Amino acid sequence: MKLPTTLHRTDLATPLGPLRLAATGHALVGVWFHDQRHAPDPALVAQWRPDAQHPVLREAAAQLCDYFAARRDSFELPLDLSFGTPFQRAVWRALLDIPAGRTLSYGALAQRLNAPAAVRAVGAAVGRNPLSIVVPCHRVLGAGGALTGYAGGLPRKQALLQREAGAQAIALFA
Repeated sequence: MKLPTTLHRTDLATPLGPLRLAATGHALVGVWFHDQRHAPDPALVAQWRPDAQHPVLREAAAQLCDYFAARRDSFELPLDLSFGTPFQRAVWRALLDIPAGRTLSYGALAQRLNAPAAVRAVGAAVGRNPLSIVVPCHRVLGAGGALTGYAGGLPRKQALLQREAGAQAIALFA
């Protein structure tokens, strides 16, 4: 994924660790844990404009805080998924259809995309999701419900799923 150098950014402290948020002038393009796989290169991030008052970033931060406090299960934010390939964008849009408290296997997601033989490609696209939590890739499980494949780490995936299953606030991440 090739992100531009002209983004706005801010960081948000969460119970699961710090998140980096990035936006264009009008839409959210990224939500990454600082230590997650596939996060943008720090040299690129350094070129983005720090702007905690950017309207999209401010609203995203407020909604994420509400999510962690169990006051919201979904997000109402303008999203820009254009930085992925057409296949990645299709996978990321399909993730938005998985409701909170529900999960789906990689195979079932591939079926929904009419690409049943593309389970590995679906998994790769899920892993490259640039909008952690907001585009709920944590709701996708391996065969038989196995907890697999979260770029932010399996303990975070488990915490997010538990929070959504119980609609409770997440305690500080240990």
